[in-house]
Amino acid sequence: MSSHDTGTPRGGPSRRAELKRAYKETPPPMGVYAVRNRANGKVLVGSALNLQGMLNRIRFELATGIHRTYPPLQEDWNRHGADSFSFEVLDVLPPPEEPGADLKEELRVLESLWLERLRPYGEAGYNVPPSPPSP
Repeated sequence: MSSHDTGTPRGGPSRRAELKRAYKETPPPMGVYAVRNRANGKVLVGSALNLQGMLNRIRFELATGIHRTYPPLQEDWNRHGADSFSFEVLDVLPPPEEPGADLKEELRVLESLWLERLRPYGEAGYNVPPSPPSP
């Protein structure tokens, strides 16, 4: 035993409990994602309060054939296979500084910026085009 040893094993119960608590208190990254079909160039853009959770969900639904939100995406997945798709994080929204921030609204704004930039509609993507403003 060296003179620096305290007798408590490194990574012992208190350190482990501290890490677990910190993990639970840390919100998951939120932001905008893209699912890209590299075979035909189409892209799906979306946003989520939990980016990894949403990307895992979409990947699972496509792999099991139960993705019903965007049928053309499921059809292309079936036609081209999983290896033709990439799942990307386009932008991460930093955690809010003050409590009470409308995170969903902030995500909508961020997503609309990416939709404007990538225009993933029709032949370019899987998103539904926005409705024109009514007079």
